[in-house]
Amino acid sequence: MAPPEAPPGASLPLLVVDGANVVGSVPDGWWRDRPGAAERLRDALVETAADGVPGVPGPLAVVLVVEGAARDVAGVPGVRVVSAPGSGDDRIVELVAAEAASAPDRRLLVVTADRELRGRVAALGAEPLGPRTVRRPSPDRPGRTDRPPRPTDLPSD
Repeated sequence: MAPPEAPPGASLPLLVVDGANVVGSVPDGWWRDRPGAAERLRDALVETAADGVPGVPGPLAVVLVVEGAARDVAGVPGVRVVSAPGSGDDRIVELVAAEAASAPDRRLLVVTADRELRGRVAALGAEPLGPRTVRRPSPDRPGRTDRPPRPTDLPSD
C-alpha cells in the first residue's frame, strides 16, 4: 500500500499572512470596503506564492488569515484563506503551532507588523516578516508600493 499523499504544497515553505494587519498597513481607504481590501490582498498574494519573498524563492504555500468583516473572503488557486472566528492573531498562532508540530523541518514565515504576534510566532520557530514583504508595486506607479510616499521617497532638492 502506498503512503498517503501529502497535501499540495506541504513541502514548500509556508507563508502565513495576517490579513487585517497587512491591509491596515496602508491608509488607502481599506476601511470603506474591508472584504474588497482583503480580496485585493489575496489576489496579490497569488504572485507572491509563485515568486516568493526576498530571501525565500517561490513557490510558497500561502495562507491568508482574515477576520471580522472580511471573514467571508474565499480562497483562490495559490492562496488558501482561513477565516478566524475570533482573534486573527490567535488563529495565526494556532496555525503556526500546528504546522511546527506536524512538520518541524518546514520553513514557516509570518507576515505582520504586530509586535506581540511577531514574538508569539517567533517563539514557535516561525520567521516574522513585515507587511512590505508582500506589498507589490501598484500598476499605475511602477516601482512603488501601494502606500503613500514617505519623506524619504521624495526627491531631495
